Amino acid sequence: MDTTLCAVLKAREVLQDVTPLNADCGRFCGAACCAGDDETGMLLFPGEAPLYRDCAFGRVIPANFSLGGKPARLFVCGGSCARSERPLACRIFPLLVSPQPQGASLRMDPRSAGVCPLYGSGLSGLAPGFRDAAGRAAEILAEEPECRRFLQDLSRQLEL
Repeated sequence: MDTTLCAVLKAREVLQDVTPLNADCGRFCGAACCAGDDETGMLLFPGEAPLYRDCAFGRVIPANFSLGGKPARLFVCGGSCARSERPLACRIFPLLVSPQPQGASLRMDPRSAGVCPLYGSGLSGLAPGFRDAAGRAAEILAEEPECRRFLQDLSRQLEL
């Protein structure tokens, strides 16, 4: 297994059993982040697309941009999934990993502002266990070169 996919799988595992609230946050907002359309999806991290090749609850579509020097892919779901199958972006939502000179930091993802009612509460409004797990996942991703380039490009694009 390549190092990029290994890092993504480790980060996914760290976030497997935590959610932004100490309860199912989807009940708070009616699962707003799972209610997209045929063109709206969650950004797949490097190496994730093949994991969804034969997926019964969603599909991978090309995005109209590149990240880390490679075409970006989105995962479009049907609105429900087995939690153990969620893409990394779903697990870390509503956060964004921002690579730093040493490691990584977390901030609220500006793309979540119109979807997630937790956005206005900031990091302090999220469950401590979720923030801790997301921080560990961020460090794992920032250590892997391809993931780091992907996150750097994403952070730059979202700052514009």
